[in-house]
Amino acid sequence: MESLHSGLLRLGYEFVPFLLAVVGHEFGHGLIAHYWGDDTAKDSGRLTLNPVPHIDPIGTLLLPVIGMLSGTNLLFGWARPVPINPNRFHKFRPGLFWVSLAGPLANAAMAFLCALLLCLMVRFASTDFIFFKEFRIMLEGGILINFGLGIFNLIPLPPLDGSKIIESMLSYPAMQKYEQIGQYSFIILIVLISTGALSFLGLPITFLSQLTLQVASFLVGLF
Repeated sequence: MESLHSGLLRLGYEFVPFLLAVVGHEFGHGLIAHYWGDDTAKDSGRLTLNPVPHIDPIGTLLLPVIGMLSGTNLLFGWARPVPINPNRFHKFRPGLFWVSLAGPLANAAMAFLCALLLCLMVRFASTDFIFFKEFRIMLEGGILINFGLGIFNLIPLPPLDGSKIIESMLSYPAMQKYEQIGQYSFIILIVLISTGALSFLGLPITFLSQLTLQVASFLVGLF
């Protein structure tokens, strides 16, 4: 009963930051694709911060909820990928590079926003505020979740963003061969997650989270 209670608490604290992180990630891809001349995401109604069009029943709801309720250390999930057509980019290679990097960069921006809001709250809000603790935990979680999602997507396995960044530097034949790894990517990721091989990602996530909090603290005069 106690584990169920703690799982429900974690779900309450983490689901909203997680949902905002995956939606912002996909919105970032679509926005930069629009900048580079591809309106596929816009035309399909996906260039929006409304979570509904981005929700994937398994990746956005089922797996994250199970992970939060079970108390697992690694939160695994995703939103529906926004449709991108690189052939419509003004310039293919730089377009592919920046559109692929846009998702992780959007997560970094949202992590900084969470840190800034957290520091502003600690600096100016009274601890007697009824939801002070809840907002603090949610904002702290938002920092970690956003950096976690952004860094995870930089893993160079198709179709993760890291693979597209590498593809932007490859010849077309090499790109085709590289994409063939994609048929094994899900299995590889499951093995890496289940064996704890991705635990090393905790180091850059923790470092960037602490650095972001220090910068935000300095900006708001919180010492």
